[in-house]
Amino acid sequence: MLGNPMNIPPISISAAKAALIEQYADTTLRKRATMLWGTRGVGKSSVVRQVAAHFGVPLVDLRLTTIEPVDIRGAIYADEVQGKTVWFPPEFLPPPDQPAGILFLDELTAADQRLQISAYSLILDRRVGNYRLPDGWQVVAAGNASFHGAVSHDMGTALADRMFHFNVQTVIDAFLAHALASGFAPEVMAYLKVRPDRLDDTPSQLANDHLIGASPRGWEDISNVLQSGLSEQAQRVFVQGRIGAANAAEFFGVLRELQAAVDVVRLLGCQPGAETQALLPKTLDGLYGMVYGLLAASTDDTTLARALEIIEELPEARSPVALPVREAQTLAMELLMQSALEKGLEGAILDSPAYRRYAERRHRESQSG
Repeated sequence: MLGNPMNIPPISISAAKAALIEQYADTTLRKRATMLWGTRGVGKSSVVRQVAAHFGVPLVDLRLTTIEPVDIRGAIYADEVQGKTVWFPPEFLPPPDQPAGILFLDELTAADQRLQISAYSLILDRRVGNYRLPDGWQVVAAGNASFHGAVSHDMGTALADRMFHFNVQTVIDAFLAHALASGFAPEVMAYLKVRPDRLDDTPSQLANDHLIGASPRGWEDISNVLQSGLSEQAQRVFVQGRIGAANAAEFFGVLRELQAAVDVVRLLGCQPGAETQALLPKTLDGLYGMVYGLLAASTDDTTLARALEIIEELPEARSPVALPVREAQTLAMELLMQSALEKGLEGAILDSPAYRRYAERRHRESQSG
């Protein structure tokens, strides 16, 4: 493939997951394979696992770069009764007594071209040799194109015409929702909220011929590093070794600012009013650092109720620069409500005078608008 041949609009990984779920639910559409195109770390593999888990069906995950062509086709042997040679199908392909599931052909475009021939048979004809894929199984493939900076072999139009194609790209809101649900370090979420362009710097990495760069998978690793209890020196070594020196330098610069500007523990322990307002952030990084820090700290009724009081006072923050405090307040209230529902703490929201006043103000604004 020369240049960028993707003549379909990009979609988020969450949109791809929703589409795959609907496809699997339709027994006719399930028989047509789907190809997920996207850069490294965007979540192609994990979303296929989530779809299989959603339906409670088996998943056969074949990493095509780790197997040989004969592994899919199976072994040939002489059948003396029939007087001819026949094929033994491989044990990892779904047997007839497993009527439904998902067959995932990962790294399809990076596989040896001899192996692709066997994989294409499964996609095109749902069979290879004498083996036939049970009708209830869905084939999903994934891979990178050459313009993603990965090792990639061309896909012919004959094969492409037999598949649905999803152009999966990183979308910051979808990633932050995933990060929140997965318990990422609040510093990572705050940083990417303010600098969404740092989520995936593949184009810059390719343009500068750098080996290491930032990706969604990389930020998950950075979150694990921050939550691991490593020394600051070791953290720096691991972070720069995962996302590159320039990205790491900027991230740690913001991290120092977050640590200096936001003291969530002190905020939770101080009194409403002047004492709280004195600790409210005065920078954009500090603002979102506080939002995600409070979200992480709100683990029970008491801390959640106090976090709501702090967020209510956010418009009283005094800063030498204009900050999007109303936008941050709305984001914080929505995230705290979502977190409360997931943790069974909705009673703290409903009993909170601060949240009621916020909701009433929002209602008045919507009525007047």
